[in-house]
Amino acid sequence: MALIKPVKGVSPQFGKDCFLADNATVVGDVVMGDQCSVWFNAVVRGDVNSIRMGNKVNIQDGAVIHCTYEKTKVVLGNNVSIGHNALVHGCTVHDNVLIGMGAIVMDNCEIGSNTIIAAGAVVLEGTKVESGVIYAGVPAKKVKDINQELIHGEIDRIANNYVMYSSWFKD
Repeated sequence: MALIKPVKGVSPQFGKDCFLADNATVVGDVVMGDQCSVWFNAVVRGDVNSIRMGNKVNIQDGAVIHCTYEKTKVVLGNNVSIGHNALVHGCTVHDNVLIGMGAIVMDNCEIGSNTIIAAGAVVLEGTKVESGVIYAGVPAKKVKDINQELIHGEIDRIANNYVMYSSWFKD
C-alpha cells in the first residue's frame, strides 16, 4: 500500500479512479484530480507547500514532485505526464504537457500547454516556456514548434495509456 501521510494536519486528497503504486509516497497538501496515477518509487511531497493536479496526470516511476518552503507551489494541469525519474519543483505546468524522462523543471518555471520538455532537459529557474513547443538540452531551449500529430500521438497517447496501465493494477 502506498505511503500516504498527513503533514501538519493536512492530508492528501484524491479524485475518482486514481492509482497509487504500492511504494509510491504522497504526503501533505496534495490534491489530485480524477484518473491520476503515482507510480513505483515516485514521491509527491506537499510538506512545505501545496501541490495541485488536474485530471489524467501521471507521475511515473522515480519522479519527484516538490516545492520550496513558503515560496513556490506546484500546479499541474490536465493531461500531464511526468516521465520516469523527472524532477518537477515549485512550478506551473499547463494542460497537455509531457515532461520527459530525467528532465528537471525548477522553481518559478511556467510550462505552456501542448508542450514537450525532452528527456534529460534542465529548465532553469524562472523560465517561461511558451505553448506548443519542444524544449531540450541543458539548459533547455526551444528546439522547434510542436505539431498536432505530436500532441495527439505523444502527449495524449501517453496520458491515456497511463490511465489504461493503472487499470491493470486495480482489483
